[in-house]
Amino acid sequence: MALKSPVDFAGSITSGQKDPCCFGVPGCNPRCVRYNKKSRTCRLVTRAISVDRPQLDFSNSDWKKQFQEDFDRRFSLPHLKDVIDVEPRPTTFSLKSRTPLENVNGSMQGSWNGYVNDDDRALLKVIKFASPTSAGADCIDPDCSWVEQWVHRAGPRKQIYFEPQYVKAGIVTCGGLCPGLNDVIRQIVLTLEKYGVKNIVGIQHGFRGFFEDHLAEVPLNRQVVQNINLAGGSFLGVSRGGANISDIVDSIQARRLDMLFVLGGNGTHAGANLIHEECRKRKLKVSIVGVPKTIDNDILLMDKTFGFDTAVEAAQRAINSAYIEAHSAFHGIGLVKLMGRSSGFITMHASLSSGQVDICLIPEVPFTLDGPNGVLQHLEHLIETKGFALICVAEGAGQEHLQQSNATDASGNMILGDIGVHLHQKIKAHFKEIGVHSDVKYIDPTYMVRAVRANASDAILCTVLGQNAVHGAFAGFSGITTGICNTHNVYLPISEVIKSTRFVDPNSRMWHRCLTSTGQPDFH
Repeated sequence: MALKSPVDFAGSITSGQKDPCCFGVPGCNPRCVRYNKKSRTCRLVTRAISVDRPQLDFSNSDWKKQFQEDFDRRFSLPHLKDVIDVEPRPTTFSLKSRTPLENVNGSMQGSWNGYVNDDDRALLKVIKFASPTSAGADCIDPDCSWVEQWVHRAGPRKQIYFEPQYVKAGIVTCGGLCPGLNDVIRQIVLTLEKYGVKNIVGIQHGFRGFFEDHLAEVPLNRQVVQNINLAGGSFLGVSRGGANISDIVDSIQARRLDMLFVLGGNGTHAGANLIHEECRKRKLKVSIVGVPKTIDNDILLMDKTFGFDTAVEAAQRAINSAYIEAHSAFHGIGLVKLMGRSSGFITMHASLSSGQVDICLIPEVPFTLDGPNGVLQHLEHLIETKGFALICVAEGAGQEHLQQSNATDASGNMILGDIGVHLHQKIKAHFKEIGVHSDVKYIDPTYMVRAVRANASDAILCTVLGQNAVHGAFAGFSGITTGICNTHNVYLPISEVIKSTRFVDPNSRMWHRCLTSTGQPDFH
């Protein structure tokens, strides 16, 4: 993860709450400068520091070289040949032929310039900031020096490390539902067949399918998956949690899998990385490749993940309904809760897209409800001036206002309090207390948003991700995931993308655009 600006950030935090000033950056050091015993809040001044990097001496003229060497080491892609003796062979993939490309001596037929060179790279960062105080500044040193950060370009290689006719490939979908799962499954199968793979199976209901005997493998081929992209959900089923890593790798060995494509979010990718490491420890010729799946768009380093665009589009129906209810009622207030446990990307983008939202609340930006600068006071202002109001809130926002249970789900995620219900009750109680009529309509479209079919934008993204996942596996990489960085398709080590959740930066231009659109003040 790139270094945040080496400047102080200020904010407040409830006792025991995660520091919002750190924006999810591990190693971010908050310093309490004023603690309020009554409210159990702490005024913080925070200085962001480097994440998993060598301690750099910026007075040393070679610090850039030291940084780049460390960056190249961390973003070097794990490969099968790192742990086992494996020889490449000419690829069987080509768009010049209807069938897998191969002749008697195994050499490529003719020439085609559609392959990616192993030394091809794409820039991870493309903006040169002039100052740490620039909006969204992401600097390495106090002077915001430009340092090139290159990552591996995704795509088919001329050399592959598997014999396609002997490959058995597995696909598993984990976590919750997300628009586009079936599109990715379909494209992985079609691309595997383009290489000449004939033995493709689906693992049912996430990692659970590796250890529950009644969940049999699902044979997959073009005929089976041809139309599955026309529906939402997962053709293979999903679940959270699963067996321990050793048992899963035992099952992989017993099933004689050579490739495993794991579709999931941060938690699933962490599991995939552990599976990859266990396979390396056992010196297995098994390629583990992740495909980032989360409608929350919270995978580190990537422009966006599949399902996000569809979720934002699907959320418009709920927001529009809430707007119509609020606008039509006397002193109407529409309240919509959208998905986003730790990151407010859906809520922010849906609010921007709608153009009707008056208040956007996300997990990354703490807010107060009561008092002269609180949300409720601003609602009073909106009712007085325009007669109605529309609020869009992420499910993970404002958890400091709720009773914490400390319970977790099967994936280890903390079970959140319902901020939507809480806001609904607080708003009604507040207007009743001040003697002003209000008509509050609360809409929670969570499961409607994630269960729909992928839209055109996500369908294209899913197609590209599925293809590149297969190309990466045949190239001999393992412990990698594929995604988009600055509009380019790349491969990244899973170990790097799971170091933190991606958060909305409250200093980013996109959040500033959202505030400009809603016109909301600072709720502190």
